Amino acid sequence: MDPHALLLFLGVDVLMVCTPGPDWLYIVARGLGQGRRTALTAVAGVCAGYAVHTLLSAAGLAAALRAVPALLPALRLAGAGYLAFLAAGMLLALRRGAPVRTVEATGPQPARTVLRQSLLTALLNPKGLLLYLSLVPQFVTPDGTLPVGGQVAALGAVNVLCCAAVYSAVALGAARLGGRLGATPTAARRLSAVSAVLLLAVAGVTAAA
Repeated sequence: MDPHALLLFLGVDVLMVCTPGPDWLYIVARGLGQGRRTALTAVAGVCAGYAVHTLLSAAGLAAALRAVPALLPALRLAGAGYLAFLAAGMLLALRRGAPVRTVEATGPQPARTVLRQSLLTALLNPKGLLLYLSLVPQFVTPDGTLPVGGQVAALGAVNVLCCAAVYSAVALGAARLGGRLGATPTAARRLSAVSAVLLLAVAGVTAAA
């Protein structure tokens, strides 16, 4: 693959990943209310979801979605609905009086649960697919040394690595802030409510995108 095209894509992709959006809000919500380990697990799930997007796009799914545009709005609404479902579950737990300890004292959610939820969130987020529909084709050369699928996979891997680096920093920052603010049970409960509201905001942004 052309190294110049790869470096140019890296520059554009870093700018996109560093721009706050739904992914940032989702990871901040995890970090504020549930601590560092859960936030980093969420980052791993989101990156795994984008890795799946990469494989599917390299296999030709992006071209299929371009041929059937109605699938993308349906995916977007499904993703918004899933995020709203997660937020509603958090709010219902608070309303029922579920015990909330400080962020540091509260054990993180099971890693498998967080990973599954974050993976589904990324898979249902059309941002990843839109990246492959709009940006990636501009850096693919049909007559390159790599086949088109290989080039898409390489560019997708660059995006996943960028997401892992930037989102990990966001997760650690949010978890550190959450640990300081959630020093008492009352503060921890409020942080959990803020996390749920942030997830609802992500759902709204996703639905309106």
